[in-house]
Amino acid sequence: MYGDFAQVYDCFMDETPYEQWAERLHGLIEKYGISKPERDVADTLASERNLVLDLGCGTGILTELLYDKGYDMIGVDCSEEMLGIAMTKKMENSKDILYLLQDMRELELYSTVGTVISVCDSVNYILEEEELQQVFSLVNNYLFPGGLFIFDFNTDYKYREIIGDTTIAENREDCSFIWENYYDRSECINQYDVTVFVQEDEDLFRRFTETHYQRGYTVEQMTALVERAGLQIIELLDADTEGPVTGESQRVYVIAREQGKETVA
Repeated sequence: MYGDFAQVYDCFMDETPYEQWAERLHGLIEKYGISKPERDVADTLASERNLVLDLGCGTGILTELLYDKGYDMIGVDCSEEMLGIAMTKKMENSKDILYLLQDMRELELYSTVGTVISVCDSVNYILEEEELQQVFSLVNNYLFPGGLFIFDFNTDYKYREIIGDTTIAENREDCSFIWENYYDRSECINQYDVTVFVQEDEDLFRRFTETHYQRGYTVEQMTALVERAGLQIIELLDADTEGPVTGESQRVYVIAREQGKETVA
């Protein structure tokens, strides 16, 4: 998904409240989950239970923040460029994080994990309901018995009424972008055309354009897909207010639990 744009992603996302997100996720894991912020646990089952998977981890900012809270972290992303930046941070900051280059639709782990998180509307990049249900089924498969799945998504309302058919532009000292949105209401697909200008030297800027697609889902659609994948929904939250979801919620947090597996003695 992210090619050249990966090199300026952190620059343009510098006002994203990652610390707040990390605190929220940590609180939800403490409230509902089975993972504990403990490392070097001798018991194999406890080691798996305490693992946290960041699905669609991007450049690893949130992954590192949760690592700093004591969780054993795995990061998965399908962009080699984004993971390259995450790996550089890992080495510079001496973080013992496992990063895997994988498409979430083909998720393959070496063990179960106690918690899976996926934020910053990563699941909206899955455009077909059948494929998104497959993602949720894979998450369910790799969750430790009773494990927690926390993800957010942009609603159809947000694309349709807020950002669809709008243009966003931002000018920085060494890079700028123009972000054009086109929302197909019949297909519920939002097309992003992102044109970026990056300063190469004092008098030269390089221009490149990337096109991204995201699908807007309703709460009802998302709930049905999660439940059909075998997960039990615990709570739905408006990501902006942290209160109940309404018809005007733009981003929604879904907290779901694995159910049905038996713990191996």
